[in-house]
Order: sequence, then structure tokens, then C-alpha cells
Amino acid sequence: VQLQASGGGLVQAGGSRRLSCAASGRTFSFDAMGWFRQAPGKEREFVAAINWSGGSTYYADSVKGRFTISRDSAKNTVYLQMNSLKPEDTAVYYCAAADPRTAEGGRGLVGYNYWGQGTLVTVSS
Repeated sequence: VQLQASGGGLVQAGGSRRLSCAASGRTFSFDAMGWFRQAPGKEREFVAAINWSGGSTYYADSVKGRFTISRDSAKNTVYLQMNSLKPEDTAVYYCAAADPRTAEGGRGLVGYNYWGQGTLVTVSS
């Protein structure tokens, strides 16, 4: 089972970036999926989450209205569209999956039992 995050890079403040997380090893169609981030010297924090059907999404207050999480279950992929980026969005972004048999997803790290390796997003001012 593997989660592969991609799409990070250097972007100017005010710009956009789309992150992708491709899951492999089994179907993730029934998993809740989430994005978290960790800035240098800080703890990993919740960014966004989506339920198994895509019908419910959740965002941290700091990204609400700027970021959009979505999923394509046929491709076993979840996305994070990031608009109006700010320097404080600079971080390593991690995708995570919650197997409904053993985890519940949500806003906490403990709700997920599969993690990707992270992709670095750097926003320059």
C-alpha cells in the first residue's frame, strides 16, 4: 500500500498549485482522505479532508476559501488545488488515507493509518 504525493515546487505569492496523491496497492474508494502540512520547526497540521464519496469536505480555517480538496476514485487519486498562495503556506504537504475498517479520518493525525512521503511547496513573497 503506497501513497505518492506530487506537484510541489516553488510558486510566487498569489499563485496557484495543484497537488496530487496517487494511491496504489488496493482500492481506496472507501477511504476518507486528507492533506496535512508541516512547516519548518512546526508540528504537522490539518489542511483538508474529504469523505469516501466526495460529498463532504473539511478545511482548516487558514485555507478555507483558497484550497479545494477533491478525489477521483476511478484513478485512486486525491487532489489539493491551492489558490491565492501565501508565504505562510510554505510547508511539506502530506496526503493520508483512513481505512474505514480501522480509522475514521477527520481533522486529527490519529484518524489516518496510511501516509505519503510528502511534497514540498515553497511560496515566495
